[in-house]
Amino acid sequence: MKIIISDDYQRAIESLECFHKIAHHDVVIHNNTVFETEDLVKRFYEAEGIVLIRQRTKINEELLSKLPNLKIISATGANYAGHIDVEACSKYNVAVAAGGSGTRSTCELAWGLIISSMRSIPKEVSSLKNGGWQSSLGEDLNGKTIGIYAYGKIGRQMAQIANAFNMNVLIWGRESSMEKAQEDGFNFAKNREYFFSTSDIISIHLPLKKETEGIITSEDLALMKTNSVFVNTSRAKIIKSGDLEKALLEGRPGFACVDVYEKEPIYNSQNSFIQMKNTLCTPHLGYVTRGTYEKYFGLAFDQINSFCEGKPINLVNPEILK
Repeated sequence: MKIIISDDYQRAIESLECFHKIAHHDVVIHNNTVFETEDLVKRFYEAEGIVLIRQRTKINEELLSKLPNLKIISATGANYAGHIDVEACSKYNVAVAAGGSGTRSTCELAWGLIISSMRSIPKEVSSLKNGGWQSSLGEDLNGKTIGIYAYGKIGRQMAQIANAFNMNVLIWGRESSMEKAQEDGFNFAKNREYFFSTSDIISIHLPLKKETEGIITSEDLALMKTNSVFVNTSRAKIIKSGDLEKALLEGRPGFACVDVYEKEPIYNSQNSFIQMKNTLCTPHLGYVTRGTYEKYFGLAFDQINSFCEGKPINLVNPEILK
């Protein structure tokens, strides 16, 4: 099968142990991202199978209508709703396979960002390299209130670690989040305003869907404390476009740690948001660890091989088999 993999920024795919699973196929790997439909058609025109790296490439009907050879799209991870038009895939008889449970890598990065911001680690490292010594006072995590928006797998991981730091944990989200949080002994905010105004740190762990796009607005952020920290390792579009930068300029919250952006990748070092003094920005590193890649790509490659063998697994649209 002719398999095309796009957006391998780190040139990591061929270095993975699991790559041997598809090495017998005709595999083409691209190390950059293209956005225009015409460019995507050129890239994927000969593909019988596409392996997507998370949500870096969107698959819509316009693109699918121009890919006559495509038989299967294999996603890395189970979250496909935000970037694959499954209904259109079924229309063009293209299988969509998506499976696998999450890892702890995003939670680990979120805590790395929180600790780095609370103790001014990037600033102090830069100061030390330039001949300085102790230029700021850090803040303790002990006793602080962390607000966790959405209590799914990652939200739960975040809460467990917050417990170890002796922090007060406050949860906000849907009714299902409330039920699960209370079962685990964590407090659920009495209302949205209380959640945003009480938390010293807020960490977002929502999936991007139609109902969550733009769900956090400048009105929410304006409730935050002037010395609070806002952390987003989920998706940029969960916050209404432009509202976080506006809120940071107005001083509420006081600081933001951000790993995700509306359009990725960003190669412009002069990007106004990245250059703000009260931001700590990383290039979407949340899930980018060798262990996570081995897990996600290993299963994505299994999905390709199983499909080729006539025994498909993790099919999102099994109706195409009829």
